[in-house]
Amino acid sequence: MSLNPNLRLRRAARLIVLDPEGRALMFRYDVPGRDPFWVTAGGECEAGESFEDAARRELFEETGFTADPGPQIARLTPEFITVEGEPVQADERFFLVRVAETVIDTARHTATEQRLMTQHRWFTLAELADWPEAVFPANLAEMIEQEKRA
Repeated sequence: MSLNPNLRLRRAARLIVLDPEGRALMFRYDVPGRDPFWVTAGGECEAGESFEDAARRELFEETGFTADPGPQIARLTPEFITVEGEPVQADERFFLVRVAETVIDTARHTATEQRLMTQHRWFTLAELADWPEAVFPANLAEMIEQEKRA
């Protein structure tokens, strides 16, 4: 895995949040000038923050859930353009969290999230694999299936 040294490294914790039925929580972003896309909960690590601490913080801020993110289950290093328009080299660590409730609390969303995260919903694995809009990571259904077998 090679990282692009010409781009800012964006360290991020991503959360695969599963409800009791095994559905994954996803957030829809509507960014002007781009096609809508869906992502897992999570976000950039703060300076000096571990991936695990960022996962715990982001889970609470974006969903209202308080839970131990558990061990890292995957790492991806995509290059992409942030919703603010900055090209970055990501170092994304994924954590799987199972929750008992499906009602989330979005009161702690940032101003940017309030403006651009227009929807959230719980996706079945079949929906994730065949959704008409972009889903990131694209292999999310496979990541969840792999954890079910582990």
